Amino acid sequence: MSEQPLLNVSDDRLGKVEIAPEVIEVIAGIAATEVDGLYAMRGNFASGVAERFGKKAHSKGVKVELTDNGILIDLFVILNFGVSIPQVAQMLQTNIRQTLKNMTALEIDEINVHVVGIQMEGTDVVDE
Repeated sequence: MSEQPLLNVSDDRLGKVEIAPEVIEVIAGIAATEVDGLYAMRGNFASGVAERFGKKAHSKGVKVELTDNGILIDLFVILNFGVSIPQVAQMLQTNIRQTLKNMTALEIDEINVHVVGIQMEGTDVVDE
């Protein structure tokens, strides 16, 4: 778990609702995989090891940062060859924004899409 604070969603007489940044990462990761044209999300060494042992890393390739200006999300993606990169990036941003709004009622300040590779048909990933 990271050392980032919990995000306070509501505070009324019934109680308090807080959402951890890791939850936002998981929701954004699942929403991203629903977009056509996406081959995979780029993870780190730890997520790669976890997947080898059978654990699904839904937050792989997603970084959430809580700032004074709002919530910033960075996606690190590998796209299929032949797709329109701007169109797929916009679909990723739209789907993630709508999914997070529906599930958490949070407004996202920025969703940055970093294309880190292209998947050619029948070959390994080509990193940029």
